[in-house]
Amino acid sequence: MIVGLIIACEIGFWVLLAAGLATRYLLRMPRTGLALLLCEPLLEVVLLVATAIDLKNGAEPSWEHGLAALYIGYTVGHGHRTVKWLDGHAAHRFGGAPRPARPPRYGMARARHEGRIWLGTLAAAVVATALLQIAIWYVDDADRTSTLQSWMFTAWRAAVIHGLIALTYAIWPKKAPAGPAPEKEASALPARHPQHVPDVLVGRPGEDEQQV
Repeated sequence: MIVGLIIACEIGFWVLLAAGLATRYLLRMPRTGLALLLCEPLLEVVLLVATAIDLKNGAEPSWEHGLAALYIGYTVGHGHRTVKWLDGHAAHRFGGAPRPARPPRYGMARARHEGRIWLGTLAAAVVATALLQIAIWYVDDADRTSTLQSWMFTAWRAAVIHGLIALTYAIWPKKAPAGPAPEKEASALPARHPQHVPDVLVGRPGEDEQQV
């Protein structure tokens, strides 16, 4: 049940995102499009409530509940970036806004960029841990909640590994190729357009932030 709901939330995210952007920039209905985009966080709320009800009804705590906590944490930590990235490109392609700035690729600018992304992973671990701990307290049975505790370890292991990778960009900054002028630091987020989505939106990390 929980895994199926996670898949449904993922599909619903992309459906709402496509509908919201199409309504904003193709149908020229920015308020309606924004309303659709603002429905994105409701998907994670639905998943959270369904997980809590499942435990309340006596379901055995399992990896499905742990996965749901990590999924919610991931969308909280990295959510707004994909929506902003896609909104920026849609605004450029259909709304006449400037092309979104690319993330920096070299030097300490790249290190700072990677550090900001890692902060999202850190936030994801914190949120997932909080949800898992609440579930553990709710069940109040150490023998039944060992699986949930193992998912806490998974969340923090991912945060530590990501942090070490991000740190390497500061210790060994990537040098720009000889010849061209040094690349200017670009914002980690797309240039804002008068009708861009607000920061409260959640979603998945943007593709431009994953470029090496």
